Amino acid sequence: MSAKFLPLRIIKQTSNNPTGTVLFFHGSGDTGDGVREWVKFLVQDFQFPHLQVLFPTAPLRPYTPLDGGFSNVWFDRLSISPDVPEHTETLDEVCTDMVDFIKNEVIQKGIPENRIIVGGFSMGGALAMHIGFRHMPRIAGIFALSSFLSYTSSIYKLPKPSSELPPLLMCHGNRDDLVPYEWGEQTFKTLTTQFGVKGEFQTIPNALHELKRKEILLLQEWLNKQLPP
Repeated sequence: MSAKFLPLRIIKQTSNNPTGTVLFFHGSGDTGDGVREWVKFLVQDFQFPHLQVLFPTAPLRPYTPLDGGFSNVWFDRLSISPDVPEHTETLDEVCTDMVDFIKNEVIQKGIPENRIIVGGFSMGGALAMHIGFRHMPRIAGIFALSSFLSYTSSIYKLPKPSSELPPLLMCHGNRDDLVPYEWGEQTFKTLTTQFGVKGEFQTIPNALHELKRKEILLLQEWLNKQLPP
């Protein structure tokens, strides 16, 4: 296991041998343990008989929005705004490391690529979209909760794929005061109209930049649909 993503928190499947894996990436400044506890607080039985759910922790790195202070973030960004270009160096680095991690920790243990789903909250959802749409287009799906892509994202610069991309579930609070609702909605519209991505966009009423029980239940149902026993 790559030391860059320790500690790795897990919600284990209830049967002996998992037939699928879900990777859940936390938001900026959080940890795998933090988002795992948040999910379990909202839905205590967030568990699957046939799936293991992994919660990696991002490396500690300088983060420009904190004036260069260190934080557990997947990649750097110059500011939290849709029209700011992506920080290509750190984004490409973490995508390469995470794809290697998935291949070493999941695929080599017998889980095929089409039985893997990646997703996350906020920055974690952005990372998941980069992994799935740019690097691992044969995975079973992507989920992005309160998430975003820059208006000039490298994903949007990809050629239109010849085959279908992974399905996408996005959920976004309509009162989000950090990543505005319209930003998340525009991300989904661009992916569906420009690249033919199939999926659904769920509005979470009265939610700020946070996870809510309703969306975790939606996610649980969607995961079972995309990765049935």
